[in-house]
Amino acid sequence: MFGNMGNMAGMMKKMQKLQGEMSKMQEELKTRTLEATAGGGAIKVVITGEKQIQSLKIDPSVVDAEDMEMLEDLVTAAVNEAIKKVDDMMAQEMGKLTGGMNLPSGLF
Repeated sequence: MFGNMGNMAGMMKKMQKLQGEMSKMQEELKTRTLEATAGGGAIKVVITGEKQIQSLKIDPSVVDAEDMEMLEDLVTAAVNEAIKKVDDMMAQEMGKLTGGMNLPSGLF
């Protein structure tokens, strides 16, 4: 009976260590920036690991007052791609730390 308690205590220690490492990694990842483009590079978005848009560049050649819908679609596509890149980066880095275990986000 007490052997199981020792295993449980050891497991809890490992989980606390893992949680600390995850928190540290998340803080480090927040400082990273990623770039996404749309329209063959006509729209460029730079986003932080905190999903904050750092910059948005629009090639003047795609600005057409007669077709604002296309420009809006390109900006939307670039922003969505940037957000996806952040999510993918976070999942990849957390996967390295957890050895590929899919832990619910509430655990870290």
